Amino acid sequence: MAVQRNPSVLPRPRWEPGTAERMARSVAARGDERTVRETADWVAGRAASEGFRVEPIPLAGLDGWRFDERTGNLAHHSGRFFTVEGLHVTVRNGPFPEWCQPVIHQPEVGILGILAKEFDGVLHFLMQAKMEPGNPNLVQLSPTVQATYSNYTGAHRGRKVHHIDYFVQPGRGRVLVDVLQSEHGAWFYRKSNRNMIVEVTEDVAPHEDFRWLTLGQIGRLLRRDNLVNMDSRTVLSCAPVPEDGTEALHTDTELLSWLTGERTRYGVTARRVPLASVPDWEREEYAIRHREDRYFRVVAVAVEAGTREVGRWTQPLFEPYRRGVIAFLTRRLGGVPHVLVHARVEGGLPGVVELAPTVQCDPGNYAHLPPGRRPPFLDVVLSAPPGRVRYEAVHSEEGGRFRGAENRVMVVEADEDEAPLSPPPGYRWVTPGQLRALVRHGHYLNVQARTLLACLNTGAAVL
Repeated sequence: MAVQRNPSVLPRPRWEPGTAERMARSVAARGDERTVRETADWVAGRAASEGFRVEPIPLAGLDGWRFDERTGNLAHHSGRFFTVEGLHVTVRNGPFPEWCQPVIHQPEVGILGILAKEFDGVLHFLMQAKMEPGNPNLVQLSPTVQATYSNYTGAHRGRKVHHIDYFVQPGRGRVLVDVLQSEHGAWFYRKSNRNMIVEVTEDVAPHEDFRWLTLGQIGRLLRRDNLVNMDSRTVLSCAPVPEDGTEALHTDTELLSWLTGERTRYGVTARRVPLASVPDWEREEYAIRHREDRYFRVVAVAVEAGTREVGRWTQPLFEPYRRGVIAFLTRRLGGVPHVLVHARVEGGLPGVVELAPTVQCDPGNYAHLPPGRRPPFLDVVLSAPPGRVRYEAVHSEEGGRFRGAENRVMVVEADEDEAPLSPPPGYRWVTPGQLRALVRHGHYLNVQARTLLACLNTGAAVL
């Protein structure tokens, strides 16, 4: 096996001198278990003190939302926020050549932004205890700012988003990260968010819903279930931490050429269609669901949240039936840690194909299929002995649009028999350093892969 010295041929921006080293010091500042416990207790306390309520309601009870008589699409009367429509996808050379489904269409770019500041020579990051109606535990650690364009421009006519000026007014701080990244390609249609980290030197007004933490402390929190939300994880995946060497099984040029070939090979067509025309999906009193109760359903909720910009509202949410699994398989190749990525087709992705974890699925959706059609490597992950599991926690997905959407997130060590050096088509061995180079540019890593990269960046997972 030849592991090559990998030249830096990707277009890599030159960070401000010392930025990566300062990030490394922040990762090393892990604190102790008492700090982790206090932070978790603070988050739980914010949830208990505000009297948050989320109640399922009939679809007809959605206030300000209506189904279009002609298309069946579900939309807000203002024309803002998002719509629930149909999506028709065809894939050349894919395992599933065609399907239709409901999808969220939200043609605006939100901001996911984290403020950074040095305290005693160590970078800290301002995290928010934020309520989202779809979170299993309602309140989780979110970025400093987590807001759609409709939110931060006041379409809801609510209170101003805290600290938004640092991210929309030039010159309020030093930009360390600013990149467009995709949202969930299985449930959103071509939705992206602006992922930002902005460093400040001025004092930031204290608030009971915000707390400064180091990257190492956030890494310890990522070892707990449902505590650091998806929006925080995607921003942290973009953090300019030091790269872990230059040796890799494939050069950067080879990796990019392979991914370009995968994007060309599949020939994906994805188009929006009327929700009423989507076959096998039925609208009932409380949900839009697949007739065989697979994949997910669209439900409605009524929300009370005193700390949000608007205190009461109703909205639709996408709700999966079961907990999913996302995992990297990892091996040392020539002594260098690598992870196995999958060039995955998702109908709603802006670029259609992005790098995904080795395994990304709800196993229950494949229970009716013969073994040969189960996702590759799923059984390797599910049967891994504890000694091979390098990381495991349950993390929920975006709670503003999804209800109870949880994944068992894992990093599992494999051997040649389980994950060969020459993997099946659509899979490649890459180093974490190569992923960090790619994530500095939009639409290379999907949101699930970015969750795993955030765990590596913060020290929550160690290869």
